[in-house]
Amino acid sequence: MHQKGGWIYIMTNQPNGILYIGVTADLVRRVSEHRAGDIAGFTKTYGLKRLVYFERHDDISAAIARESAMKKWRRAWKVQLLMRDNVAWDDLYEGIL
Repeated sequence: MHQKGGWIYIMTNQPNGILYIGVTADLVRRVSEHRAGDIAGFTKTYGLKRLVYFERHDDISAAIARESAMKKWRRAWKVQLLMRDNVAWDDLYEGIL
């Protein structure tokens, strides 16, 4: 059976702010939920509405494994990863619509 792909994403509240790493099969829907505050929890509590990084994986299992590994990284490694492609910490949400 072929599983559909998945996305790893990083949300924040401001440049160099609090980071949240998540995984989803539907990036647009999930980020929309975070931005609207529809999901109770960490992102809603800290107002994390800015999508600053995402990567696609062909297999959801690979995306879940990558998310799990990234959550164990030091903050500096996470910042280095996102700064590679988004040095200004711009909100990337409009680009995924």
